[in-house]
Amino acid sequence: MNDSLIPRRYAKALLKYCDEKGTQQRVYGLMNALIESFAANPSLSEVIANPFVANDEKRSLIMTAAGADASTDETLERFITLLITNNRIGGLKEMALAYRDLYRRQEKIYPVKVTSAAPLSPDEERRLKEIIRGQLDGGSMEYTSAVDPDLLGGFVVDIDSRQLDASIKNELKQLRLKLLSK
Repeated sequence: MNDSLIPRRYAKALLKYCDEKGTQQRVYGLMNALIESFAANPSLSEVIANPFVANDEKRSLIMTAAGADASTDETLERFITLLITNNRIGGLKEMALAYRDLYRRQEKIYPVKVTSAAPLSPDEERRLKEIIRGQLDGGSMEYTSAVDPDLLGGFVVDIDSRQLDASIKNELKQLRLKLLSK
């Protein structure tokens, strides 16, 4: 059986439940925080999958990793309890990633990452955001930026799974390939 099928089914069920309760945006924020916690602490997956760690400790650890409060984030707590009861807690990271993807698709949210050779000025960044926003078919974006001096100049824009490479490094690579092919 496909391992990604189970996390995706749980994520779909969670999104549907959140839609009914009106908590989908809050849980989206919690899932993003949880994904960041998994990335920052690779051993987190091992700890929550460990059968020798008590379920209450797992629940508390996950709630803390998500930045959640048991008194206000009942949806997440109930979801964690369901996963523990069904012995599926080990797949939480994949479920969080699947939930984030499903929510983004439902709400037309596009992750956008701009990598430039040097920091962009506020005016350049504003202009670039306007251009990108025009390409999103009415959707919104989650914008992040980074600096990579190896680009030599220009920038690279990643939108979801598409990439626009307007860097000097890419231009030189294309020129080199052209010269080698002749």
